[in-house]
Amino acid sequence: MKLGMALITAILCTVAPAWSQTQPGAAPAPAPQHIPGQPGTKAPAPAATDKPTEKLDPAKEAAIRHLMDITETSKMGDRLHTAITAKVHDAMSRALPPEQLPKFMDTFSQKFAVSAPSGAVTDAMIPIYAKNFTMEEIQGLTKFYESPVGQRVVKVMPEVVQQSQDAGVQIEQPVAISTLRSMETEYPQLQQMLPPDPSAPAQSPTPAVTPGPAPKLTPSTPATTAPPATTPPQR
Repeated sequence: MKLGMALITAILCTVAPAWSQTQPGAAPAPAPQHIPGQPGTKAPAPAATDKPTEKLDPAKEAAIRHLMDITETSKMGDRLHTAITAKVHDAMSRALPPEQLPKFMDTFSQKFAVSAPSGAVTDAMIPIYAKNFTMEEIQGLTKFYESPVGQRVVKVMPEVVQQSQDAGVQIEQPVAISTLRSMETEYPQLQQMLPPDPSAPAQSPTPAVTPGPAPKLTPSTPATTAPPATTPPQR
C-alpha cells in the first residue's frame, strides 16, 4: 500500500512546473498566436471508439515536425520521461530502504523507456497540430519562430511561465488555506489537514499546580492540643 501510494503521488505530482524547471530553452514556449507544448493547452486524448483519422498529408506532417523542432516541442517526450523518473525516484527514496533504491530505479528506467519511447509523444502530437492548424497557419507560425523574436520567445518563455506560476501560487495558496480555515467549524476534519495558523495567538501552557509542603510537627507544637484532664479533689 505504501509503495502504491508513493508511485501514484509521484506520477500525479508531475505537472506544469516540470516543463519550466528544465534548462533554458528545454521547455515548450508560448507565443502570441500559439502555445506549442504548453501544458495548459493540452488537447483531450481521442477515445478508444473514435474513428481513425484521415491520413495526414506528408507535406503538412513535415511542416508540423519542423515547427515542433524549432519550438523545441519535439523534446516534450524526453522532458516528460525525465520529470516522471525524477518524481518516482523522489517518492521511492522515502518508501524503500536505501540499498534497494538503485536496483528499483534501474529496473523502472529500463521498462519505462521500452514501454514509453519519447518519440511516441511527438507522433501523438502531430495529428493534434494538424487538426487545429491549417497548412498556412503552420507556415506562418514557422516564420515567426524562425525569426529572432520567435527564437527569443523559445528561450525565455519557460522562465516567464515558471515565475508566473510561482507568483500565482503565492497569491492563490494563502487565500485557499484561509478559506478552508473558515470552514473548520462545519468540517472539523480540516483542523488536522491544514498547517498551523501563524496568525493565531500562541497558547501559553497551563502551569501545573504543585501542592505545598506539609506542615512539620514538632514536640512543642503537637498536631492536636487536647484540653487538660481535670482530677477531682480528694477528701
